[in-house]
Amino acid sequence: MSDMALLIESLRLLVIGMGIVFAFLALLVGVVRLMSWSVTRLEPAQPQPIAASPPSTPTDQPDDLIAVISAAITRYRAGR
Repeated sequence: MSDMALLIESLRLLVIGMGIVFAFLALLVGVVRLMSWSVTRLEPAQPQPIAASPPSTPTDQPDDLIAVISAAITRYRAGR
């Protein structure tokens, strides 16, 4: 075979190979989207939980915890 024939054959194989890979990936994306759609359609809706109490504020922290954090900060700053 001549060099030109080898080059054309290699380009043909490249296009076929990349086409197969692209088709497989497109099929894979389609299947995943179909599965996602079917799961969201079949899954029953989950009710939103109702918050029993408002979130705690920083002033609700125990005094011991504040003292430990303050001591840790003081010791860290003293080491620097």
